Amino acid sequence: MKTILKEYSVEKTMIGFIKFIFEGHEGVAVATTLDAAKGHIRLAIAPERVKTAQMIISDLQRDFKFNEI
Repeated sequence: MKTILKEYSVEKTMIGFIKFIFEGHEGVAVATTLDAAKGHIRLAIAPERVKTAQMIISDLQRDFKFNEI
């Protein structure tokens, strides 16, 4: 399956939480840490679940930094 890759700058203390959230929403996206010290992550998003991933990201952005790079 082809995925959509997007990179984000997030609060580094929230990386584990972000991974947990996307694991809980199975099949939406997989979060990978690119640079933990800088809070740089990548999401591999399933093409048919882009809207769901964006809804999750929007919800998380209300509580902490979660900016697309």
